[in-house]
Amino acid sequence: MGKPYVMGCILVAIVAGMACTRAEGRIVELSSLDLTKMTAGWGRPVADKSIQNQPMRIAGRLFEKGVGTHAKSVMYVDLKGAATRFTAHVGVDDEVNGNIGSVEFRVYGDGKLLWTSGAVKVGDEAWRADVDLAGVKTGILLVDSAGDGIAYDHANWAEAAFEVAGDGPVAIDPPVEEAVILTPKPGPEPRINGTRVHGVRPGSPLLFTIAATGVRPMTFSARGLPRGLALDSATGRITGAVQRRGTHDVRLRAENAAGTAEGRLRIVVGDRLALTPPMGWNSWYCFFDGVTDQMMRAAADAMVETDMINHGYMYVNIDDGWMVKPGSPDPLLGGPPRDEQGRINANGKFPDMKALTDYIHSKGLKAGLYTSPGPTTCAGYVGSYGHEADDAKRFAEWGFDFLKYDWCSYDRIAKDRSRGELTKPYFLMDAELKKQSRDFIYNLCQYGMGDVWEWGEQVGGHCWRTTGDLGIASSLYDNVVSYGFSHAGKEKWAGPGHWNDPDYLLIGWIGWSGQLRPTPLSPNEQYTHVTLWCLLAAPLIFSGDMTKLDDFTLSLLTNDEVLEVNQDPLGMQAARVVHDGDCSVWTKGMEDGSKAVGFFNTGEVETTVGVDWADLGLKGRQRVRDLWRQADIGVFEGRFEAKVQRHGAVMVRLFPVE
Repeated sequence: MGKPYVMGCILVAIVAGMACTRAEGRIVELSSLDLTKMTAGWGRPVADKSIQNQPMRIAGRLFEKGVGTHAKSVMYVDLKGAATRFTAHVGVDDEVNGNIGSVEFRVYGDGKLLWTSGAVKVGDEAWRADVDLAGVKTGILLVDSAGDGIAYDHANWAEAAFEVAGDGPVAIDPPVEEAVILTPKPGPEPRINGTRVHGVRPGSPLLFTIAATGVRPMTFSARGLPRGLALDSATGRITGAVQRRGTHDVRLRAENAAGTAEGRLRIVVGDRLALTPPMGWNSWYCFFDGVTDQMMRAAADAMVETDMINHGYMYVNIDDGWMVKPGSPDPLLGGPPRDEQGRINANGKFPDMKALTDYIHSKGLKAGLYTSPGPTTCAGYVGSYGHEADDAKRFAEWGFDFLKYDWCSYDRIAKDRSRGELTKPYFLMDAELKKQSRDFIYNLCQYGMGDVWEWGEQVGGHCWRTTGDLGIASSLYDNVVSYGFSHAGKEKWAGPGHWNDPDYLLIGWIGWSGQLRPTPLSPNEQYTHVTLWCLLAAPLIFSGDMTKLDDFTLSLLTNDEVLEVNQDPLGMQAARVVHDGDCSVWTKGMEDGSKAVGFFNTGEVETTVGVDWADLGLKGRQRVRDLWRQADIGVFEGRFEAKVQRHGAVMVRLFPVE
């Protein structure tokens, strides 16, 4: 076991008989505080017991008092400047013997680290800590993973108590952050945004809306469009079909009363689609299976009215709940699941699927839907098993452009979780989709089983879920960080036409079946979420209520310099180049030779995060631009550092200075 961390003279740790002089005062046990204010990565903190409500034991030693919790666990305590010391025995509870539990305990005071145990593993004797809190107003008790994930991290603050000379300590909520909008509003002059490369198969219908901000009316023109395509100069929509394979470099132009903007679009006619990560919206995390035709139309309307369409968002996707639900007595959900020809029917909430996709297309957007390779979907609706050809044809007839294919009940069909069984249903549907006369973005949703990133492209996938669901619980931030950071090392599996997908953007108003509430993510955590997803070249599929978009949420979704990192045609996924405790740095190479860099702080206090040019493969002077603020910071040489707030992120782009 390593030595405890000591800062100056503010800490004395008692280990193996070391003595410590302590002032006398009133003792307040940690377990007497309001434990609803303490978070836990699994379960709920328990007074005087382990996290599993068992007698508290560390290396065979029984403790009668304390708090059992689970990494990652945080408690803020208002000490009022009246506490003198905090003492405890800390360790991993014996109930996880035979497993891998390892944690690190930390104590902070007024934003400074006062004490840490270092890595503590199951079976290690309890550390005895004695922390001087004189004058500290706000303390933080934290239990983190020791770098190997949080599995079996059953942590005990045993015999934990505060010595106080006045008012007792009070457990409090974490600090409330102001939702500061960093993204400048677009100016009146035209700016062409969104992807700069678009793939389409020969003969397939193409619908592409030029994303452009600026005052309307605006007039669009294009030079170099291939034969078969036409541009609507008033709407900026490119439509038609190209019969011959080839690559076409198109010059775009947008004009309004405030000025002119030019841009480029590379149209690649061939076999590859999704040459940049898909951007759009999905109904799951706001409507669950209660989604309706009216909700989908309202989402499409909102994508236009909020100008999201002019920042590159394209897809409006129905998730689970549009099919017939076998055995349901609800007349809207029940009925024949298929017609006499075996073609799948929509339920009563979707009276005319073709009319719905026509409506979405009329807005210049694309339409997506969902099903499962199993007999039923996750929510118990009819799946595609045994009818893959029928369903692919039906989806094309209805006019859909995107298919999310969710494993769900296919577990009842698969013999095991071998790679052959995992790939089988996805190969099958891919073959049927390719027979259709229109293109489908094919999203494999199977939660990362069998290292899907290694074979997702082989089965025709354009993007694939690499993780479980992010969920909407209070632990959402922990999932954003753990799921996002789990992509370190997976960058070689991502690129144009094939993307790693760590689930949706869960900001704004989210919930189940219309029971909506604001995201549990703090403002800093929301910046982290969007920053990380953009660096990872992940699909940017927002899943909050489109009709409740506030200015802060829109500022996160529509920062064009941030989105440009995600949509860069080079298609690189960021790699992690620094990982030091709570601090990490990720970098992504861009097509123009610049570097996008994200600085992340998962800790509870503001800290400085830095990176050397050598870690980024850079030399010489670099112009550093803050992407969220869309402003240059200055010219730096050799290294750049940024102050990063609690649970926050800073995102910059480095351009070489000639």
